[in-house]
Amino acid sequence: MNKITSREALINAFNAAKGKLALRCTDIHDINAAKKEILCCGGTGCHASNSQELMENLRKYIKENGLENDVKVIQTGCFGFCAQGPIVKVMPDNVFYVQVTPDDAKEIVESHIVGKKLVERLLYVEPQLQARIHDYAKMSFYAKQKRISLRNCGMIDPEDIEEYIANNGFQALAKCLFEMTPETVVQEVLNSGICGRGGAGFPTGLKWRIAAGVKAEEKYIVCNADEGDPGAFMDRSIMEGDPQSIIEAMSIGAYAIGARHGLVYIRAEYPLAVNRLRFAIKQAREAGLLGNNIMGSDFSFDIEIKLGAGAFVCGEETALIHSMEGMRGEPTTKPPFPANIGGGYWGCSTNVNNVETYASIPVIICKGADWYSKIGNWKVERDEKGHWVKTISGNSGTKFFALAGQINNVGLVEVPMGTTLREIIFEIGGGIDGGREFKAVQTGGPSGGCITKENLDTPIDYGSLMRIGSMMGSGGMIVLSDKDCMPAMAKFYLGFTKDESCGKCTPCRIGTRRMLEMLEAICDGKADEKTLVELEDLANTVKDTALCGLGQTAPNPILSTLRYFRDEYIAHVRDKKCPAGTCTKLYQLVITDACKGCTKCARNCPVGAITGTVKQQHVIDQSKCIKCNACINACPFKAIVKK
Repeated sequence: MNKITSREALINAFNAAKGKLALRCTDIHDINAAKKEILCCGGTGCHASNSQELMENLRKYIKENGLENDVKVIQTGCFGFCAQGPIVKVMPDNVFYVQVTPDDAKEIVESHIVGKKLVERLLYVEPQLQARIHDYAKMSFYAKQKRISLRNCGMIDPEDIEEYIANNGFQALAKCLFEMTPETVVQEVLNSGICGRGGAGFPTGLKWRIAAGVKAEEKYIVCNADEGDPGAFMDRSIMEGDPQSIIEAMSIGAYAIGARHGLVYIRAEYPLAVNRLRFAIKQAREAGLLGNNIMGSDFSFDIEIKLGAGAFVCGEETALIHSMEGMRGEPTTKPPFPANIGGGYWGCSTNVNNVETYASIPVIICKGADWYSKIGNWKVERDEKGHWVKTISGNSGTKFFALAGQINNVGLVEVPMGTTLREIIFEIGGGIDGGREFKAVQTGGPSGGCITKENLDTPIDYGSLMRIGSMMGSGGMIVLSDKDCMPAMAKFYLGFTKDESCGKCTPCRIGTRRMLEMLEAICDGKADEKTLVELEDLANTVKDTALCGLGQTAPNPILSTLRYFRDEYIAHVRDKKCPAGTCTKLYQLVITDACKGCTKCARNCPVGAITGTVKQQHVIDQSKCIKCNACINACPFKAIVKK
């Protein structure tokens, strides 16, 4: 496309590109339409499930039917409904196919595209209705969502800047450059009430105001894309599905604080996100939307990518900055804060926000702070000048979560602040996998805590989660059922934080190791009730004395599980039993009288621990048994139990 050298040129580019999204934005859902677009999920998860081969097959059969001029196959970002991927959406028909394989491509083309007939077997079955649904908006997974940060994911081709422009891309930046001063941009973001979505919940507008107030020749604006929580894939999905929104938002932030240089710190383990972001930056430069005198204004700004090695501690902004400078990713005490001279990148004033925070900025600028602040359960009062003077911080707008664990609808969801955990887990998430009993949900990843069924009606906001012993975090949400052991879950997270500790401060370096040793002893049946007292005491000490957020929050899984599931800990140390039956040192596999001697257990045992003859009760050699449960899964008579 031609270089965009003025606001008028952006408007012309927008008008020229609108046709690219015409079929996707229509309200007329017509299976008989001659022109069609087949949108295929191109996120990492679906790539792993052969979505690229699926797209190749779709193009192949479209060509065989002579439909190249009428039907386009477009790769998009993640649709969010990961449990049902790969996903194919046909427009303007508004038909949503799930769990599509490369072998299904021929039927989709010949039945749907050529024959104008839905492929019923690929439609989603709504559990509550026990009916197949073709319109995704009517699915319980999507019905309560409000997609702001995720607005373009699954909607546009992330490798085509014209599609981003066609969906009002860079209009917010143009509004800032030609209608707003840096001060009014900061005030608009402050008025919106958006707070940092990386977990800390600090007001974004206030952070920008502090950086803008620093008098310095050189400033930097940084995007923290070092997503490290186990089970989290929110930031990755935005970078894979809508990278230009991050470029636009960082440009707006740079204009607001007076920066000319931006950096995206992203983990190298995200190759697809890295490649799409690099391509997006290249396209933005070629279009004149990065570089000198953007859109003919006096504002110049450019972005570079810094690859991280995947250290969890580099989610903390000072550790991230050190890593970008080529040093060990270790946090430092504050002040000076990154916004202060001496505290940021190469000692310069630096503003750091995460991917999700940036993704909302263009929408806030285009639609206004008043519009955004009415989403969620944020409450405000205005002074005589119309400025917000009193807030319940961080409860405006939306938040998105990576739903994982023992839940039916694994995926990415974006909901208004104030949505309850019950709504997310049982309505959007579709309830517990296998019809099992809900036990708890871990929010905030290894830094968060467990929430029990007694608190399922807690609204999702920063304060409410803190009051029940958890935290928002970056958005990981792991659902646990009655088959999950809470001490073992705490042990898993402590193992993670112990390995990820940078080792700079003693409380974290030594404290996490000692807490992990105690948890291992508990899960192995080698601890007593005195161990629980020592564990809780050490957890509180580490929480109060560690240098940075990693160490300060590392004990949270221990403290929250002790608070709500102390009876499970007591069973482990007093009775030497694991109520969930998952701690292998606390049970044996035993073959009962129900055994018919079919030999299936022996044939499936990988270590030869089961002996017996046909039609005779078999026996397990406990010295050989590795408790892999292969025999339990193989037994047709349910004759093998844990004791």
